[in-house]
Amino acid sequence: MKRIITVLTLLVAINFSIAQTKILFDATKAEMAGNGDWVIDADLHNLKANSNGTVTTGGSDSNPQRTSTPAQSGITANTSETYWTGALSAWAIDLVKRGYIVETLPYNGRITYGDSSNAQDLSNYKVYIIDEPNLKFTTNEANALVNFVNNGGGLFMISDHDISDRNGDGWDSPGVWNDILSNNTIKANPFGITFDLQNISQTSSNIANLPTDPILHGSAGTPTQIQFSNGTTMTLNKAANPSVKGLMFKTGSSATGTTNVLFATSTYGLGKVCALGDSSVPDDGTGDSSDTLYNGYTGDANGNHKPLLLNATIWLATNSSNLNVNDLSGASGDISIYPNPTSDYIYISNGKDSNNYQYSITDFLGRNLETGVVNAGKINVEKYNSGNYILTVKSVSNGMKSFKFIKK
Repeated sequence: MKRIITVLTLLVAINFSIAQTKILFDATKAEMAGNGDWVIDADLHNLKANSNGTVTTGGSDSNPQRTSTPAQSGITANTSETYWTGALSAWAIDLVKRGYIVETLPYNGRITYGDSSNAQDLSNYKVYIIDEPNLKFTTNEANALVNFVNNGGGLFMISDHDISDRNGDGWDSPGVWNDILSNNTIKANPFGITFDLQNISQTSSNIANLPTDPILHGSAGTPTQIQFSNGTTMTLNKAANPSVKGLMFKTGSSATGTTNVLFATSTYGLGKVCALGDSSVPDDGTGDSSDTLYNGYTGDANGNHKPLLLNATIWLATNSSNLNVNDLSGASGDISIYPNPTSDYIYISNGKDSNNYQYSITDFLGRNLETGVVNAGKINVEKYNSGNYILTVKSVSNGMKSFKFIKK
């Protein structure tokens, strides 16, 4: 009986942990402009995305509120995606069915990290999903995104094709994303991803051979196709971030290369990133009645988009310590650091020539404090003040793993 109670207690604890995981969908960057309706629910349709880079009322586009209605507590295994009104409602409702909490950052919300005065500060969420931003991010907002990921957040970046500017302000989503990745003041191209200025349409089965990858082989299924209906590709930069990798590629391209990427992942600090080149993939075909929408979520690619998006979101929402994606290439998953907390040295425990590892130490604002090569299997941290830091260890074979450590 005691064993049964222990198991039940563990299951309750696991479910409670998942239930407290909050996923935020952005609606501050004119995601509802033109024929886009990349929101999970909207009770009003009165927004207008202006060519001067603002969003105001007085129009007919979706105006999603922070909390969707009816309440997500009413969602069951049999609830239809029409329970909410938005072209991303199917994705969001499927996440709720798996125990996650979903919210929207409304058009007049603030993108911050570490601002306790903001009730929707990114530190309150595990995953942040931004589907085809049509407005440029400020430098402070770009820094908030990088810091969010660095401190353990999961960022889902979704773009669309070149010349897809839906509000006429001169910025479309590939340019918006590239501006963030290149022009934040923390680190140039921190995730190792650049969106190409392309416009492609194809169905591809060119999938990387990664049998243990949790996105290609996850609890929601095994996606084997992806369909782009006017999207763009990505180019990966392993020099900027050795962890970046492509999972899906254009037909005929190398499935181990760094160009013509359709879906990519990366890690940075304690966090993770997914990148997708087409906003048609999560479109469920319903939402704002004034928009022309298509069912890409379950209708395209023989239904492979749903497991792809769910696996990706689950991966972003799962702590790195529970998955092997950050493990050093060529090294076993038992790599560790000790002692933690420490007052003087951090030791690298692995037994596979750790003296060849490069390392970097950053603070929780994303600032790089030190880089070097591990010497004698240890790193001296005596000079640092008491507090929390992030240690990233990189192998010569382009793998890396990040740890949070405490300096006493």
